[in-house]
Amino acid sequence: MASSLTKDAAPQAAPATGGKTFFGHPRGLATLFMTEMWERFSFYGMRALLVLYLIAPASQGGLAFKAATGAAIYSVYNATVYLLAMPGGWISDRLWGPRKTVAVAGTIIMCGHFLLAVPVEMSFFIGLVFIAVGSGLLKANISTMVGHLYPDRTDPRRDSAFTIFYMGINLGAFAAPLVIGTVGQNVNWHLGFALAGVGMALGLGQFLFGTRHLAPVSNVVPAPLRAEERAALLKKSGLWAAAAVVFYAVVLATGSFTINWVLWPLSLAGIALPAFYFAKIRRDKEITADEKSKMTGYIWFFIAAAVFWMIYDQSGSTLTIFASQDTAGTLFGIGFPSSWFQSLNPLFIMALAPVIAVLWVKLRDRNPSTTAKFAMGMIGIGISFGVMMLAQAAATGGVKVSPMWLVMVYLVQTVAELSLSPVGLSVSTKLAPEKYAGQVMGLWFLAVTAGDCTAALTQLIVGNAFMSEASFAIQGAVVALGGVALLMWRKKVIKLMGDVR
Repeated sequence: MASSLTKDAAPQAAPATGGKTFFGHPRGLATLFMTEMWERFSFYGMRALLVLYLIAPASQGGLAFKAATGAAIYSVYNATVYLLAMPGGWISDRLWGPRKTVAVAGTIIMCGHFLLAVPVEMSFFIGLVFIAVGSGLLKANISTMVGHLYPDRTDPRRDSAFTIFYMGINLGAFAAPLVIGTVGQNVNWHLGFALAGVGMALGLGQFLFGTRHLAPVSNVVPAPLRAEERAALLKKSGLWAAAAVVFYAVVLATGSFTINWVLWPLSLAGIALPAFYFAKIRRDKEITADEKSKMTGYIWFFIAAAVFWMIYDQSGSTLTIFASQDTAGTLFGIGFPSSWFQSLNPLFIMALAPVIAVLWVKLRDRNPSTTAKFAMGMIGIGISFGVMMLAQAAATGGVKVSPMWLVMVYLVQTVAELSLSPVGLSVSTKLAPEKYAGQVMGLWFLAVTAGDCTAALTQLIVGNAFMSEASFAIQGAVVALGGVALLMWRKKVIKLMGDVR
């Protein structure tokens, strides 16, 4: 999962709000911690079942899609979540404020999960739309409210707060496949999806009950829309919505509609939108030559991140299918459902994140540059698909391979993620032009969208061959060689970055 790391905090001061505390922090942190933990529990629990349900035969209660189509649906869904984080931030800034936006988001997500629990195909896909929209609204704003608890940016508890909050994310992500995955695979798919809805309901209840402990600024709309802006927005939105309705009505009327009419446009849009934003920023005459140079350097990091996420986010699709179809469901005599593999990444993150954070501090002057860390992440994620190539080769002829193959893959991917993801968040803030500081952070999330959309297009084009040894080898080699190229061209990139290192 996209993650972030924070350094150890200095000794704690008195809580900003007085009264009871949460590990020495304002009580509002407990509200946000529990809300995010339950939201991630619902999100990753549903995700653990998504592809498995899509490709399961009708006789087993699934939707019987081909493996490639199921994987593409997953990739586009995941891409849409990150794509909608940008409008989610805008809605908070201009319409509702963070607190109301998160409350609405949690309600939409909860309804989406319960729609998945209805055994009707149309209800299932409407539910996916609800969850994507709600997740986009929530993702952009709940972290902002953590920052609001510490109005003094020099407050020594600030970094510690985000570390605690980050642990909530991974606790939810770790527990979800173990609970929801087990129920969904071993009892009933729709009961598993309903459990995800219950998880979000608990998170929403926690948030609504604990809002009194949040900072007052979280209820403020920073830059409310003027009446004329609101009218123009409604007009434009209505026109685009009408165009989409007319287009798909024609497709449906001609009897040519398939799921590809949704997957292809969304995948192409997810790649085109970041390119549009970069062009817009670089054409802006108000940004300085130095800022323009830094944005050119940032493009290198964006592309590197996109191809990284292209492989990494296949954990919920390609690796899940491999776990289900080609991997033994027992280890040391203990049986388990294939969805449990998705608990490995958050487990490894919780174990390794503090170690790597300390390592970067200990290295001091020998600490690798941002460019080198990105290259390490790309090479690492490429190597993980080299391991997958070997695992797929071992699974030929219907052989079920040892679960340790996937354990190794997830371990390598986690180390690669911790080399690239937190550094990407940091470099996004450092290279962004002052005028576009918030939007460049949104662009960082669009790297996930672009990577997932690239994966979806690949899956749609090559079909079920995306699970072949050749596919793993080609993807892994391309990304690893990209990391080597970044190392070779690092001096050029560093020059474009100016005073940023």
